[in-house]
Amino acid sequence: MVYSIAKNLIRHVTLRQMQIFEAVVRLGGYTRAAKELHLTQPTVSMQVKKLSETLGYPLLEKVGNRLHTTAIGDEVYVSSRNILSSMATLGESAAALDGVVKGPLRIAVITSAKYFMPHLLGAFISQHPGVEPRLKVTNRSRVLERLKSNKDDLLIMGQVPVDLDVEAHPFVDNELVVVASTHHPLTKHSSISLQQLSKERFLVRETGSGTRLAVERLFTEQGLEVQPYMDLGSSEAIKQAVMAGLGISVLSRHNLRLELAGRHIAILDVKGFPLFFRWYAVHLKGKKLSLASRTFLDFLLQQGKDMLQQFPYKLTDSATKQPANTVVNSDGAD
Repeated sequence: MVYSIAKNLIRHVTLRQMQIFEAVVRLGGYTRAAKELHLTQPTVSMQVKKLSETLGYPLLEKVGNRLHTTAIGDEVYVSSRNILSSMATLGESAAALDGVVKGPLRIAVITSAKYFMPHLLGAFISQHPGVEPRLKVTNRSRVLERLKSNKDDLLIMGQVPVDLDVEAHPFVDNELVVVASTHHPLTKHSSISLQQLSKERFLVRETGSGTRLAVERLFTEQGLEVQPYMDLGSSEAIKQAVMAGLGISVLSRHNLRLELAGRHIAILDVKGFPLFFRWYAVHLKGKKLSLASRTFLDFLLQQGKDMLQQFPYKLTDSATKQPANTVVNSDGAD
């Protein structure tokens, strides 16, 4: 049976059918696959049906509302992924032999990095227009899932996972500051203690967020506890809540360019802040990077910090009355 499938796979199945089937299984449905591949849902469904008919076995079955692979479908999925991966590697190797930096560049970033990564990516593409960027912005848990399944060339995060065998390349500081509404009473104070801060209404990210973990760790070290007033799922939601006067929060300075420039949000002068972590470019250990991804990694390490410092959201410590603290020796924050 396996021999028969392999023979039909080689003789009659197209790469496009394998690409469509791989996307359907990976994404868990026809509609999501159609969206990713820029096809209609009926086209995707028809191609999967043709693939199944060609091989002579059902590849998918629906149980309840979920789509599952059959035993044969599992084998075809693995084979499809291997073949597509080999074809992609072949194309990248050909480009590398030409010495031309081009081809796909798959980057996934946590949501806090979305405020600066497009700028860096845009600057890189201006130098290498043959590169085809694919930027995925999502939360930390999904970034880790993508890292485990090796879906991207590089992942940008602030907290390096300790339970995965990865290579992490720090390329720029991630400065965490305490923010409040410009009308908040604490904006008139200096050298605010953590004990005083702990009495305020704290707006926090979801459980598992690197920023939240960093703040909780700092307060715990001082024998204090942060009581979340509201849990919000994104930095953007927290900024809006802070500006509305619902409470205070801790955010990356990289996320505050427009709000600081327009004086819509204030940075509080708090003892122990700002906290300094690092942003990392991460990939699985042993992963063979394409020429495009290697070049982009070199770009981040050599030019990323200088380019970010040129953006208008970088305010001086004196302008915000912030003391320059020592870099925190930890695995960072998101």
